[in-house]
Amino acid sequence: MPRIELVTGDLTVQRVDAIVNAANSTLLGGGGVDGAIHAAGGPEILAECRRLRATSLPGGLPTGEAVATTAGRLPARWVVHTLGPVWPGAGSEADSRRLLLAAAYRNSIGLAASLGATSVALPAVSAGVYGWPAADVARVALSTAADAPAPELIRFVLFTPTMREVFAEAAASLGIAVASAD
Repeated sequence: MPRIELVTGDLTVQRVDAIVNAANSTLLGGGGVDGAIHAAGGPEILAECRRLRATSLPGGLPTGEAVATTAGRLPARWVVHTLGPVWPGAGSEADSRRLLLAAAYRNSIGLAASLGATSVALPAVSAGVYGWPAADVARVALSTAADAPAPELIRFVLFTPTMREVFAEAAASLGIAVASAD
């Protein structure tokens, strides 16, 4: 089982092998985490994303999938881009979309491991503008991370202390041991 850490902070300054980008389907930058990664990482990331769109992903990144690029000027070696689902609201569709959310985490962590990463930092995928309830994201993210063959260290980098607390409460309720790296 990997070591799981929770930190409050800026994903773009994490000294890990891979960071996960909560991307949009175009892979060409956007707001939130995606915009911050592209801005801090520089044009190399965008250039590789454009190559992916021109070759293997002409229709964009499918929800739940993951793809890797250079990290450009970031302190990491790779950026793993994933597309989480938009919150559909409560109901039966939420269950099927939750499987896509778990796939986004599982595929990101798995891709990082296959690249040779021993450490990976992730945001709360889909908890921002995609509207997914934070507590549900935390449960899915943590349970997926705990069960996945993974790098030695999985660090959830959460933008606010409130989101960090949501993840800590989810970990406690799931019986998952987490460390604090704050």
